[in-house]
Amino acid sequence: TRFVFRFLSLMAALTSVMRLMRLYQRRARALATDSRNNFPLDYRQEQDVTCSRRDSHGCFVNPWTTWQFPSYSTIARLFLTEKNNSNVPSAKEVLDRELPIQEPYFVQRPDQCGQTGPSVRATWLGHATVLVEMEGLVFLTDPMFSQRASPVAFMGPKRYRDPPCTIEQLPRLDAVVISHTHYDHLDADSVAALNARFGSSLRWFVPLGLAEWMQKTGCENVTELDWWVGSRIPGHDNVTFFCTPAQHWCKRTPVDDNKALWGSWTVVGPYCRFFFTGDTGYCSAFKEIGKRFGPFDLAAIPIGAYLPRCVYLKGIMKSQHVDPEEAVQIHMDIQAKTSLAIHWGTFALAYETCMLFYVPPHTQLTLIISHGENECNRILIHTFSMHCYCHKSFTNLPSCGKILQVHLTYVKNIKA
Repeated sequence: TRFVFRFLSLMAALTSVMRLMRLYQRRARALATDSRNNFPLDYRQEQDVTCSRRDSHGCFVNPWTTWQFPSYSTIARLFLTEKNNSNVPSAKEVLDRELPIQEPYFVQRPDQCGQTGPSVRATWLGHATVLVEMEGLVFLTDPMFSQRASPVAFMGPKRYRDPPCTIEQLPRLDAVVISHTHYDHLDADSVAALNARFGSSLRWFVPLGLAEWMQKTGCENVTELDWWVGSRIPGHDNVTFFCTPAQHWCKRTPVDDNKALWGSWTVVGPYCRFFFTGDTGYCSAFKEIGKRFGPFDLAAIPIGAYLPRCVYLKGIMKSQHVDPEEAVQIHMDIQAKTSLAIHWGTFALAYETCMLFYVPPHTQLTLIISHGENECNRILIHTFSMHCYCHKSFTNLPSCGKILQVHLTYVKNIKA
């Protein structure tokens, strides 16, 4: 009996040791780092991060108490009782005056694209589409170049401001990041056109569950990532693309609710860091992102499509889209030195009230920062297709609680 007891004790000890060794090996693989940027590729084992979750049906869910998706009866009540106040003007001359579209610099000078040195440059191409240049790479966020955010060409939200360039006029691209599957962020025609032009040279970074759709569309180099997991482009090992959390949802068909994950994107290199929020409601994840990866040299943060948020409609937009005030909070949470306001002035997706033209997010954000006590370094609000050029000297900017509001009639560099 004593022998059996000792044998069982020994086996138990050996099992524990083997488990510890396997755990150590997994941990070592997860924390495999690149000697030049020293960033782990997987943070999911860390205690202070919120990981993605699924329900019993395998669908992704938002793990925060700030998430509350409205019922179908609430959605019906919205369209039956709430007035749409977006009031987008139909006169082209009014839109051209208030929201001018300018040709991006790279259309005439494509050879200069990507030549930013130790800086990051971003060109807003409308809605959530931003062309980013950093660390020798050129990449695009949520490409949307179609006229409608819809599965069909004859109905659905129609853009009232055209893209400032075509896909054929884009410079060389190394990568594209996709935040989620909604039609205003994942446009099949834009994806197909980019794939037709750049082919296998283009790397696609997408959240979990989206790789199959991308491959069916013809995309070859697709990297699917969970929250807090990073990947790199071969030949550019000094820059890491991390999928990071956001509070949103996914749906393209009647039967694919949340079958794919949604997320924000964090891009880090030896000299610059860029953050793309995608679509999101406000949640605690942004403080986690700021703690892990901040400060950021530049962030692209949405400010539009945030109404209605009233109680009797159960805050239908509050859980899924931040308003300008929450956008400022994200700017501070992630420790952004400079932020670019996106997701406005392209589609009338919600019920923001306006007086003359559809720029209420733009107006409200100005009031929030100019009258508040937010410790913001810089938030840029501008019309198509200004680009901001963020030098490392931005790190010396004081916290000033102010905004740069720029109505451009020409493409202009913003420099420190």
